[in-house]
Amino acid sequence: MSIDLAKVAQEQSIKYFFISFVDLFGVLRAKLVPAGAIGAMQEDGAGFAGFATWLDMTPADPDMLAIPDPDSLIVLPWNREIGWLAGDLWMAGVEVEQCPRIMLKRQIARLAEHGYVMKTGVECEYMLLDASGENINDTLDSQEKPCYDQSSLLRKYHIVSEICDAMVELGWNPYQNDHEDANGQFEMNWDYSDALTTADRHTFFKFMVKTIAERNGERATFMPKPFTDLTGNGCHSHVSIWNTDGSTNLFLDETEEMGLSALAYSFLGGIVHSAEALCSIFNPTVNSYKRINAPRTRSGASWSPNSVTYTGNNRTHMIRIPDAGRFELRLMDGSANPYLLQAGIAAAGLDGIENNRDPGQRLDIDMYANPELAGDVKKLPLNLLDAIRITESNDVLRSALGSDNIDSYCKLKMQNWDQYCGEVSNWERANTLDC
Repeated sequence: MSIDLAKVAQEQSIKYFFISFVDLFGVLRAKLVPAGAIGAMQEDGAGFAGFATWLDMTPADPDMLAIPDPDSLIVLPWNREIGWLAGDLWMAGVEVEQCPRIMLKRQIARLAEHGYVMKTGVECEYMLLDASGENINDTLDSQEKPCYDQSSLLRKYHIVSEICDAMVELGWNPYQNDHEDANGQFEMNWDYSDALTTADRHTFFKFMVKTIAERNGERATFMPKPFTDLTGNGCHSHVSIWNTDGSTNLFLDETEEMGLSALAYSFLGGIVHSAEALCSIFNPTVNSYKRINAPRTRSGASWSPNSVTYTGNNRTHMIRIPDAGRFELRLMDGSANPYLLQAGIAAAGLDGIENNRDPGQRLDIDMYANPELAGDVKKLPLNLLDAIRITESNDVLRSALGSDNIDSYCKLKMQNWDQYCGEVSNWERANTLDC
């Protein structure tokens, strides 16, 4: 046992532990375990009823046990009596295949078989709203182009600095915080790491931002498109592949025009090949498609893709190559499951490597101003229903993530879509009440 959690609790005066996991919809679940019981929980896991969460289970299924990963331990900076732990799900002595963290670990193992480690970073955009969630909680934040506005950033200094201070304390090496393109929107960046560490930190970051905002009387949201006329919340990911010990960036080729190796282009080709199928995973809510297919917002651009294209240092495409040795995937939004986000990248990228996929021609055009110049490129799904159907029929994701897992995910997402379709909206009333 690498870390004895009972001993850590005694040394650091931890009184309670959250043993947590995220379900297929990315909802964070947890049990609060007193320090005196953590030794047994570290060995046997905390018990849950899988049917009570967004997992494809029934009330007849046996107990589902979340066994904490001691390497994931984070002591809450705002309450050092509590330690947070990411858990892996087990049932009847075997791992739960549809556990998102385990799905990611399977892809990490596949990468390791090739001698690869995937390193990633995420850019998590969020908005600060009033406690009701109805309005931006800063009436002075009203500029048409509010991005990087210093005054608005300063007015939220008490929240942004508390979050950043926490990341410094946790050793994440945050390096910049800014007001983003929508009113009330912020982004905070920290160092990239291996995919599992990034996913764990991404999960905790969302919890931390929401908690600190709530402690300050506000509500933080990562919802893809909270307001019709404002830029939505994206969650871009920067990706590179390294050798096993993490010392050499295998995506880097300084002799190539964009600084990418042949391996990088094959990986990128895999993302391009499966982009439409990845949509229901990277953009998993009904609301997601009001972001990626959005018209121009009041700031002048949606900053979201609607076609499957890649480019150099140009933010109007789905994939951007901002620097040598990495690329930025701009498709995901704030509702993406942190573990499935990373698992999807790895699964599609590995398919690209194994099948030497060609990403096609790089397009150095403004996709917002001149999309017609792109020619016959693939379009992203227009709604969640289309996205689910494409995922459901995709052999690459079925092979990599598990056919049963894809079936379970699509089944639950289809239930989600059906619930949405059963609701009568204000728009429908306004436009058809007198028909």
